[in-house]
Amino acid sequence: MLTLAIIAITCVVSFLAFNKPKLMDDLILWPPAIQRHREYHRLVTYGLVHADFGHLLFNMLTLFFFGRAIESFYAMELGRLGFLLFYIGGLVVSILPTYLKNRRNPNYHSLGASGAVSAVLFAYILFAPWNRIIVFILPMPAILYAVLYVGYSIYMDRVGRDNINHSAHLWGAAYGVVFTLAIEPRVFTHFLALLMNPRM
Repeated sequence: MLTLAIIAITCVVSFLAFNKPKLMDDLILWPPAIQRHREYHRLVTYGLVHADFGHLLFNMLTLFFFGRAIESFYAMELGRLGFLLFYIGGLVVSILPTYLKNRRNPNYHSLGASGAVSAVLFAYILFAPWNRIIVFILPMPAILYAVLYVGYSIYMDRVGRDNINHSAHLWGAAYGVVFTLAIEPRVFTHFLALLMNPRM
């Protein structure tokens, strides 16, 4: 239910913000608002707004397909709100390096749930590395997608040819793996066993 609630709230807020610039301005991550006015809520609320419908759809579909499995794990480990804690942590951790780098840059803005969604996806890969996922229209094992995703994000973060925060994707992915293993270290042994016995 938490996964569906996060999706519903994010969709409603994003759709409202598409037509209300003031709402977008109040929620988006804008470093001076945090640095000068202590609007720390922006380290979370930036994940409730998106650049356009395609951006929102991609993130929410990914969260829908993989969030429910991870929600079950965190509910068992941390209680009913465990997944919400994990998700919010993904939003904050994934954006912090970018925020610190741009904290005095009044021209920098960031939005979208991609960092937290990356955390969910990579946590899922720990439990099912060989499960097939659909990337656009191409099916591939989750572990292969993870390798391609990390490689692509590192490359694009270095060349900087688009307006996507690839650094947040990488930090979100790392957080998803590290936090999950910190909560239950035996997941790593489980992951290695699955990795050595592919089910294609």
